[in-house]
Amino acid sequence: MLWIKALHVVFMVTWFAGLFYLPRIFVYHTMSDTSNSDQIETFKVMERKLLAITNIGALLTIVFGTLLLLIWLPGLLALAWMKIKLLLVVALIAYHLYCARLVRLFREDANTRSHVWYRWFNEVPVAGLFGVVILVIVRPFS
Repeated sequence: MLWIKALHVVFMVTWFAGLFYLPRIFVYHTMSDTSNSDQIETFKVMERKLLAITNIGALLTIVFGTLLLLIWLPGLLALAWMKIKLLLVVALIAYHLYCARLVRLFREDANTRSHVWYRWFNEVPVAGLFGVVILVIVRPFS
């Protein structure tokens, strides 16, 4: 079971790396010179490829996390901190799906947001990570 736990953590790190970096690429994409089509196309490729890696990280995080809960630690589902953690995970999945929508908008040259908005948007997964780690390590509300 420790292998499942280790893989859950590895893929969670992979997922968060994508959640942290993809909106940063959006900042740079938004700030880029629209007359430089090579640069714009480079950002589109970066966004698409990073989203693919982030998708894999998210999927495997969810798979191994579910295995942990169902096989090794089913009693945790009754604890308040775990319920809150899972709500945060659902919120992070929604954030991830919104990032995928933004990648499509950039691909279609339909972005309407400013680089400042993306700078703030980039902070959302930081709050999620803090919440998840504190809940798992400190286990308040037990």
